[in-house]
Amino acid sequence: MITRILIASGMVLALAACGEKPQGMGGVKQDAAPYTGVGKSQYVQGGWTTGDKGSWEQQLKARAQYGQNDYSRASN
Repeated sequence: MITRILIASGMVLALAACGEKPQGMGGVKQDAAPYTGVGKSQYVQGGWTTGDKGSWEQQLKARAQYGQNDYSRASN
């Protein structure tokens, strides 16, 4: 009797896993370009002009090269 209950509950759990919805790699949908910013904020990096794609790309490059690269930081 117990084995039948265990087998039945195992089958129910196995079938429940088949009912999942597919999880696609849709990503984040944004209405505006990232370089347009969020408006006036105290967290804006100095030297970056809101809405200027060129200065935005420069700030990202500098941040990746000097601010968040542990390899360049360790060698100094």
